[in-house]
Amino acid sequence: MDATLGRRERKKAATRQALADTALNLFLERGYDSVTIRDIADAVDVSTTTLLKYFPTKEALVFDEDTEQEAGLVAAVRERPEGQSIPQALCEHIKRVRTRTGDQDARFAAFVRLVNDTPALNEYGHRMWMRHRDALARAIAEATGSGPDDHRCAALAHFALETSAFALRTADPEGAMDAAFALLQDGFGAA
Repeated sequence: MDATLGRRERKKAATRQALADTALNLFLERGYDSVTIRDIADAVDVSTTTLLKYFPTKEALVFDEDTEQEAGLVAAVRERPEGQSIPQALCEHIKRVRTRTGDQDARFAAFVRLVNDTPALNEYGHRMWMRHRDALARAIAEATGSGPDDHRCAALAHFALETSAFALRTADPEGAMDAAFALLQDGFGAA
């Protein structure tokens, strides 16, 4: 935690983190639909009103990395190595953060199952992920020297973000992601 934060800000950040961690633990242990907002608040020893100040919905407790996700997507475009295309950079980044290809983390696998098996979480997570479309389109436009209204940049951002939802519904997410980004890179005619 940042040492420049005051005591009050540190306490708020610790409470927010405790709520998110406790919620995820309870959801993984009991199932999303079996856990109430009150259960989470009681476990952290705060009121439901306090919990709702930090997280306006039950789904928001599961997806607490919105700012970091957007920054990561934009950085993948802006900070890609020389010679790497934007679709290649996005493919690597999205595979790393959305499918964690090769990751043996059992907790992450349980989290993915929780989200995939809970319609409310699946839908909410997808909406949250797709909110980064405009920021990603702007980064793509800047990187290519295109205008801010370039439909190609917006389309690439949209379809790049959609690849993870598509890939996670397949038996081979890594292969599906590679195929989708190859299509974005080279177009259907090259397939």
